Amino acid sequence: MTAAAELVFATATEADVPALVALVESAYRGESSRAGWTTEADLLDGQRTDPEGVRDAIGDPDGLVVTVALPKDTGAAPAPLLACCQLQHRPDPRGPGVAYFGMFAVSPTAQGAGIGAAVLAHAERTARTVWQVERMEMQVITARTDLIAWYERRGYTRTGERTPFPYGDERFGLPRRPDLEFERLVKPLGG
Repeated sequence: MTAAAELVFATATEADVPALVALVESAYRGESSRAGWTTEADLLDGQRTDPEGVRDAIGDPDGLVVTVALPKDTGAAPAPLLACCQLQHRPDPRGPGVAYFGMFAVSPTAQGAGIGAAVLAHAERTARTVWQVERMEMQVITARTDLIAWYERRGYTRTGERTPFPYGDERFGLPRRPDLEFERLVKPLGG
């Protein structure tokens, strides 16, 4: 695909909302998501996100949404988004806070080329630089053992802290099975 060094990282704006929604949906829902390994099509139907949720994330004064694309050719239209993620600074009584990592998506046809690892590393550096936080955390559906293993290979640990999936709230999708739950993963962000 492309070398991670060629990726262009930017902070999302309101103009990016439609492309972000399309990217996240394509990476997790429906048949198109099966082109990559991050699909949740066997676990959930319905939406993964919506324009309002993405707009809220972009407008959050304690967070930012990162877009990832290839460099555009001079005079060409903007390059399509390859990946994205959301970072949110959350308070922590034990220190300078924690960075929450979410809305992570890589285009299904670009998965497996190191883009996801580059985005995660960029997010960790950004959280340390911007907020001086000492750790990053996220929530992952426990049934996603392959995804959890991917994060573990990058230094994240399972906490055993679980929260139920929000059954009945269609904003998060339509579960295809009754046993979905989230587990919190964390990673220290040493200097």
